[in-house]
Amino acid sequence: MLSWLLAEPRADAVRESLSEAEVILASELTLIECDRALITAATTGRLSEGEAAGGHSLLRRVAAHWVILSLDPEIVERARRPFPVEPIRALDALHLAYALFARSLVPETELLSLDQRVRATGKELGLEVVPT
Repeated sequence: MLSWLLAEPRADAVRESLSEAEVILASELTLIECDRALITAATTGRLSEGEAAGGHSLLRRVAAHWVILSLDPEIVERARRPFPVEPIRALDALHLAYALFARSLVPETELLSLDQRVRATGKELGLEVVPT
């Protein structure tokens, strides 16, 4: 998501994955991380205040059409246990736990990530990982 919002090199691949999805399930954590990244980009000068405001607005508009998953005790418990590829950072463990939870709701759930360790772990957990 950050690649897309910050117009990074793989933004088009992320945008394409999002546009092909029938339903987008995202975590509260994803929204927090995106908003925090936009704030950081503005305060460090990577984005202007106007560009960051535009990013926040875009995120709010598109996320209004997503299913937002709340932090649940089941997700926290799964994030606290080992993953097939370690080490995994705490926030990545939460993202992976959210993905597993989402798959329990929608079996054809795909994990959208550009992070290589998250992608490798997702594959080990049997998740389809996009973009390819």
